[in-house]
Amino acid sequence: MKRFIGFLKKEFYHIFRDKRSMLILFGMPIVQLLLFGFVITNDLKDVKMAVLDHSKDEYTSEIINKISSSGYFKLVENLDGINQVDAAFRKGEIKVVLVFESEFGKNLVKGSKASVQILTDASEPNMASLEVNYLQGILQNYNIEINRGKTIPNQIIPQTRMYFNPDMESVYMFVPGIMATILMLVSAMMTSISIAREKEMGTMEILLVSPLLPWQIILGKVTPYLILSFINALVIVGMGYFVFGVPVLGSFALLMAESVLFILLALSLGIFISTVSDSQQVAMMLSMFALMLPTILLSGFIFPLRNMPLPLQAISHIIPPRWFIVIIKNIMLKGTGFEFVWKETLILIGMTAGFIGLSVKKFKIRLE
Repeated sequence: MKRFIGFLKKEFYHIFRDKRSMLILFGMPIVQLLLFGFVITNDLKDVKMAVLDHSKDEYTSEIINKISSSGYFKLVENLDGINQVDAAFRKGEIKVVLVFESEFGKNLVKGSKASVQILTDASEPNMASLEVNYLQGILQNYNIEINRGKTIPNQIIPQTRMYFNPDMESVYMFVPGIMATILMLVSAMMTSISIAREKEMGTMEILLVSPLLPWQIILGKVTPYLILSFINALVIVGMGYFVFGVPVLGSFALLMAESVLFILLALSLGIFISTVSDSQQVAMMLSMFALMLPTILLSGFIFPLRNMPLPLQAISHIIPPRWFIVIIKNIMLKGTGFEFVWKETLILIGMTAGFIGLSVKKFKIRLE
């Protein structure tokens, strides 16, 4: 028993001495709990809304104030005509537009009925349904307030229309997210493991003393994954279109060009991970921990970023799939061109250049 206790103490000592084991045992559960606790929420918060008020009477003003003061919606723009609605949605910031009919108040008081149209960006169908339900609830409460003590009740009739996804197909949301996740994980993880394998087996030194230049070695390593990942992108888009009916309303060439850019970014990130990893196991752990969870939780793939705390929203800006998912949805679902995704494209280019620069710097330090 004494020998067993001594052996047990030794094992505890080795675990506590290994910083990576301690990080896995205690760090990862805490981080995951905090992330899931703050990210997974069904509550709305500050949904950006625009209003097209054809009536501009006291009733529409009261309704707009009630919706804005609820904390769920934030009025950011007043539209002048119905022709501005489509452009407002395509910019990507506004998620809901309220359209009040002409003489709304007069129809409500004299005719006992008035209608308001709720237009919603349904490229995120779950959130669109939630937004409509919240708005209908606020309108219903207002309806109850103005009908107290009346024998003939007034009635506000909400009419809903879903933009970009009229049938509320959830696959419209999942295909862009899955495409970003697969391209990021496959490209970055496989590249980092491939280069780390060469270092672990000692064959990287052999390659470095060969007639090949360092950039030729790296290019030779990443080119197969670039081609295979591009084929993956074609397969995902093809299956989304032919199997699930997800449209490609914008330019297919632009979509593929943006996909190549994102693959290059993922490959550059994989190269950087390989420069700080000495083994395949470390490279895989870094890839899984640094890429999988952030891609799923902080990219806007499943959970809307606007509902998250400000620190997590700030962190999401350095998550590459966040920007790529915006690009995919704009091109595939909204049919927009480069003029609507140039900012996200520049961010991806900047990230790619940054990771390549860090990799080259780290690679030179290791050679020295």
